[in-house]
Amino acid sequence: MNPIVLALNSGSSSLKFGLYRVGLASLDVLHSGEAELKSIDDTQDALIGIAELLTKARMPVPTAIGHRVVHGGPQLRDHCLISDAVLGQLETATAFAPLHIPPALSVIRFAREHFSGLPQAACFDTAFHAAMPDVARTLPIARELRSQGIERYGFHGLSCESIVRQLGSDLPERLVIAHLGNGASITAVKAGKSIDTSMGLTPTGGVIMGTRSGDLDPGILVYLAREKAFNPVMLEDLVDRRSGLLGISGVDSDMRRLRQAASSNADARLAIEMFCISVRKQVAAMVAAMDGIDMIVFTGGIGENDAQARAEICRGLSWIGIDLDEPWARCRVLVLASQEDEQIARHTCELTAGN
Repeated sequence: MNPIVLALNSGSSSLKFGLYRVGLASLDVLHSGEAELKSIDDTQDALIGIAELLTKARMPVPTAIGHRVVHGGPQLRDHCLISDAVLGQLETATAFAPLHIPPALSVIRFAREHFSGLPQAACFDTAFHAAMPDVARTLPIARELRSQGIERYGFHGLSCESIVRQLGSDLPERLVIAHLGNGASITAVKAGKSIDTSMGLTPTGGVIMGTRSGDLDPGILVYLAREKAFNPVMLEDLVDRRSGLLGISGVDSDMRRLRQAASSNADARLAIEMFCISVRKQVAAMVAAMDGIDMIVFTGGIGENDAQARAEICRGLSWIGIDLDEPWARCRVLVLASQEDEQIARHTCELTAGN
């Protein structure tokens, strides 16, 4: 019988799930959905609800469970089966992604209790970027800090994997993946491998995001700490929860609501313009890293659904061959759905094949 994998994709404010039958050359979606999380305490209720939903729908019982984990820290760079030791390492890695790892750990712990005896796997967003060349991975800080695991990790790796998989034989030599959602990143993929990406040590860096600042002059944080008495908790709250589209606009972090407000609100218009230019700059940087571009793929909530944002990003990039309106453009522009949960199911099946 083909394995039945329950994929659990926990974010900072939601828990997505998918139940899959995984074959040698196929993957069938049996059921999927999403639960909103207002706090970490909601994760247990959400998991119980998912289990009840699958039971009522008479779905087959899963034979394994896979979890999306944003960051595994310096010790966990490859997808792996979850053990007590792995859980301990994930707890240590919380400092690298405080928005994402605590809810993921809550889901993992409760899933191990609720589905006792089932093998469970951790699938890392950082794994796709683990082999980036030193010139991209190394951060320009003191050597003794770099030796402690402070480097560029990159994120949205499961999404990038899914794009590469979907392209298959159509995969170009030089690909830019623009994963644009509440979290957003730009990745340069050369010959199927990540060679550079916009996010760094944490998922806060890179382009402007919904509530995250993206790249900042580090002197801003030094100034706030020294002159305004910001402590680490206050700085973290600022750059992760009160910046980005929300911080610029003062209206919302959701691009759809900003579009609605833009006709009468100058700050909402500014937030949209800054977001698009931020992405455009990073696309150009990835083109420079690859010495050219053959294709750009837009994915994620904004990337897949906001045609106006795609047009605004591509506007001004015709000089490198990106043009949505011209059939002769040297660079193909595609929109593909991110399939993170499917990737979780595939990796989980591979990792648990021996059980």
